[in-house]
Amino acid sequence: MNIAVKANPCFREVDRSQKRYIVMKGSAGSGKSVDTAQNYLLRLMQDKGRNLICIRKSDITNRDSTYAELTGAAYRIFGDQVDRYWNIKQSPLSLTFRPNGNQIIFRGVNDEKQREKLKSITFQRGKLTDVWIEEATEITQADFEIIDDRLRGELPPDQFYQIRMTFNPVNKNHWIKKVFFDTPDSNVLTHHSTYLDNRFIDAAYHARMARRKEVDPEGYQIYGLGNWGEVGGLILHNWAVENISQNLDDYDDIAIGQDFGFNHANAILLLGMKDDNIYILQEIYVFEKETAEIIPLAIKDGIPIKRTMWCDSAEPDRIKAWKTAGFRARAVSKEHTTEKKYQSAQIDWLKGIVSKDKVIHRMIYVHPSCTNTIKELQQWKWKKDERTGEYLDEPVPYMDDAMAALRYGVEGWRKPKTSYNSGLTGGI
Repeated sequence: MNIAVKANPCFREVDRSQKRYIVMKGSAGSGKSVDTAQNYLLRLMQDKGRNLICIRKSDITNRDSTYAELTGAAYRIFGDQVDRYWNIKQSPLSLTFRPNGNQIIFRGVNDEKQREKLKSITFQRGKLTDVWIEEATEITQADFEIIDDRLRGELPPDQFYQIRMTFNPVNKNHWIKKVFFDTPDSNVLTHHSTYLDNRFIDAAYHARMARRKEVDPEGYQIYGLGNWGEVGGLILHNWAVENISQNLDDYDDIAIGQDFGFNHANAILLLGMKDDNIYILQEIYVFEKETAEIIPLAIKDGIPIKRTMWCDSAEPDRIKAWKTAGFRARAVSKEHTTEKKYQSAQIDWLKGIVSKDKVIHRMIYVHPSCTNTIKELQQWKWKKDERTGEYLDEPVPYMDDAMAALRYGVEGWRKPKTSYNSGLTGGI
């Protein structure tokens, strides 16, 4: 096979290493996931008897991440000859290299049933030798131990076991830092990369990062420079990732929040309310798509038409388009107040601060498939006064599209006594 492969030199060491643990932290856009996908394809093509499993916390998120990266790499390498060499399936997700039978499969570790399935994985040819854990900060240390334990048994002299972990270092207190970065181990290779190391990044992305550096210096440390993040200044702490029910009948009420976008994300969240707690059931999070393209996505993904969809009031034309499509879209009312005061009131309510004299123990539960929402919750912070070091009562206006959709989506519950809910489904 005569194949052309483009690679970033900064990953040369990790691609050649045979250490058991390859732990790759880096900024957004560093190319670590692209390189990992390409390297695994080349490895499975060359070494008979190797098989790869790709792990995400939630199994379904593999489709738009690890599977998409691997199939994308296969098409870049082989072009219109890809089917000659790779058998690519979508149900269940898998890739098989036809000449030697090496396979790539995809799994989650979101619950005990999924974790138990990992213990019984077998392949028609060879053993499980490689594991790619994408967005590794999503998984627990207990999850990791189960995965690590699957790589055991004698291998031919020229083979080795290996786990590669890729992630943005959102929290300096994460177990991955303590286990792999703070404790020296000859079996571990740690690696750091940023978008500045990626020679394939375009000028528009550099401009986007320059803007983030200006408006969100702390976020830039994580997503621009790939440094371990601080936990100070986070806006919401009362949230958790849970495998929550997707049955709408299990909730007291259902609503939808939408923040319009194009260059930044257009975010839609399907929300449930039960016993004063908020449940984020589903997300749509897309870039550079017109409303006419997003509406069919919402219909396909089962976003309910007969529930109120709360939208940013600054986009009346888009709201009209959703109404024309049959959705109960409507603008939130900012009550003739400033944007700062409006956001502050919404945030207080999400935290459980109902009024000056009333605070409730409110939790926000997020389904693990809502990966972009989770990322935003992990880094949604108050602005910091660079002179005094104190946090200001104003959110950083960056990477907050799902948070805006969340703020809008709870309006019918936050203000149930207004004319909002007259005759509409979606308000308490």
